[in-house]
Amino acid sequence: MAEATLDMRGVPRPAAYAELDAHLDTVLEGIHDRVAVMATMSAVLHHGFGFLWTGFYQVLVPGHLLVVGPYQGTLGCLTIEFGRGVCGQAAATQRTVVVPNVRNFPGHIVCDARSKSEIVVPVFDERHALVAMLDIDADSVRAFGDEDAAGLEKLVGRFARREQHA
Repeated sequence: MAEATLDMRGVPRPAAYAELDAHLDTVLEGIHDRVAVMATMSAVLHHGFGFLWTGFYQVLVPGHLLVVGPYQGTLGCLTIEFGRGVCGQAAATQRTVVVPNVRNFPGHIVCDARSKSEIVVPVFDERHALVAMLDIDADSVRAFGDEDAAGLEKLVGRFARREQHA
């Protein structure tokens, strides 16, 4: 197993996500537990890019409620209702949401006042059921863009490709 943490700061985002995807394939070989995959992915992304908060909110009540899952960073919200905040909005629409400046997002939930931008990516299982949201906060504005959305969507696609056990 490759246990090294990769430092992707300064690497062009498409190349960084491709390298992290290959790294995760190696690290997670033979691992099918959804929580273990989420925990590992959170750590790899968080330390690889130096994000402020990186983690998952799992669907607790489909269409209604998310609960915090594996993450790296300061305390996060324990639950988020669908439609509330960036994460809840992305869950309700089942689409990736990129927020260049959280101060300009109506209804933004402040878990850490240092957060300035955010990206939230829906996570689907092999039946295309929404199972979680990948939520990442950064301490700078405009930290995320289309390259991040594409790279992160590809990374979380592994939950649909592999049989993950709850």
